[in-house]
Amino acid sequence: MYQDRIRRPALLNKVMDAQQAAQLFRSGMSVGMSGFTRAGDAKALPLALVERARREPLSLTLITGASLGNDSDGLMAEAGLLARRLPFQSDAALRRKINAGEVMFIDQHLSETAEQLRSRSLAAVDIAVIEASAILADGSIVPTMSVGNSASFAQQAGQIIIELNLSTPLALEGLHDIYVPGARPGRAPIPLTSPEQRIGVASIAVDPARIAAIVITDSPDSPSTVQPPDAETAAIAGHVIAFLEGEVAAGRMGPQLLPLQAGIGSIANAVLHGLIGSPFHDMTMFSEVLQDSAIELLDSGQLAMASASSITLSAPMHEKFMRDIARYRDKIVLRPQEISNHPEIVRRLGIIALNTALEFDLYGNVNSTHVCGTHMMNGIGGSGDFARNGQLSLFVSKSVAKGGRVSSVVPMVSHVDHTEHDVDVLVSEWGLADLRGLAPRERAPLIIERCAHPDYRPQLRAYFDAACRRGGHTPHVLEQALSWHTRYQADGTMLDA
Repeated sequence: MYQDRIRRPALLNKVMDAQQAAQLFRSGMSVGMSGFTRAGDAKALPLALVERARREPLSLTLITGASLGNDSDGLMAEAGLLARRLPFQSDAALRRKINAGEVMFIDQHLSETAEQLRSRSLAAVDIAVIEASAILADGSIVPTMSVGNSASFAQQAGQIIIELNLSTPLALEGLHDIYVPGARPGRAPIPLTSPEQRIGVASIAVDPARIAAIVITDSPDSPSTVQPPDAETAAIAGHVIAFLEGEVAAGRMGPQLLPLQAGIGSIANAVLHGLIGSPFHDMTMFSEVLQDSAIELLDSGQLAMASASSITLSAPMHEKFMRDIARYRDKIVLRPQEISNHPEIVRRLGIIALNTALEFDLYGNVNSTHVCGTHMMNGIGGSGDFARNGQLSLFVSKSVAKGGRVSSVVPMVSHVDHTEHDVDVLVSEWGLADLRGLAPRERAPLIIERCAHPDYRPQLRAYFDAACRRGGHTPHVLEQALSWHTRYQADGTMLDA
């Protein structure tokens, strides 16, 4: 019964259905919704808003933590509901609208959104929609499987709508650590010095007078779509583990490593999976999202503790996690994303950052977001927060895509998300290039021989040789630098004829 989860009796009269709550919205509003990598997202309000937008004009700016589940982004985009969207998405239908110029997408570092809301660089949130497992006697909200930007939305919004999800166990209470930094100037340092430390409170503080509606739901999160490891991702994992073994042997870290961060996706998940059975032990994670591999590492005993902002799991792993949640509760903490991704903390802890590249070039610049420089895929997410500030920044990618017609190693990236200054190590299934301490002319041959697919190495060598004849600290043949991309657009392949 939902009454057991609403522990402030005066709020019981705020319960209404999603269609009634949808009437609170007006065109032009800025809306903050919970949800981070398909976890902890609102389930009922997006659908009710879609129904309304199909009947009458309704256009909103939508801010979340990261991507939403249950096809919500795509349905809202196709209904014409979204005028602006930030800071991250992963829905194919919304992606089409963004690339057609029909939805204005603001791609942001995930640590930045709350800061820009706080400084009023972004318009204030009018309505916050937050999924909860319970509402406490003081009106505060116990989040579900993510925190994301929910604490900042609740702090700022004029009205708050709570989706009370009965499918989530009450045992989630105590999993969260809600800490919101103070205002600038004069902000005190964030007092977090180890991943397992708790510095906040277990629920999101809310003024009960601003709770405008409570909508009862009973729907689980969308399961993760991450694919299991394959031969290429297993090879990438092997190269990363061998590299980390070398770091331990060189005395740069102990066998517990430094705290790990891994971006969302199949390759990063596979690399973490590959750590199972490795010589490392008592590891910790300080990441933005925990995938199946993190739970497997906890089960193996090699991972002692994991801190993140979201837990995004496959259906079988989600069922296992919920069944055993009491066992995991003292090993996992979920934080607001501006804390999980905060540059101050990432630099302090010395994170090993592992993220995925769409493509990287001969000098170590990385494109994480745009196909052929123009078409958005998902967004930069938190990779920049960790890459620039971590002790080690690794980017991984399979060497080719589209059946070998596209090389992930190119002369010049078509869009730059992470400059060469923020990239320490590049990895493909063929090998690993450690770029630390190398000048541009030293990086290029290493990247070609260690990371590029053999089919593309002759083309890359020829380009680099021609560029060196032109001269320069970072040699390029500018009229040819993006010719691989234009050849693919014209001929469907980057390979020379």
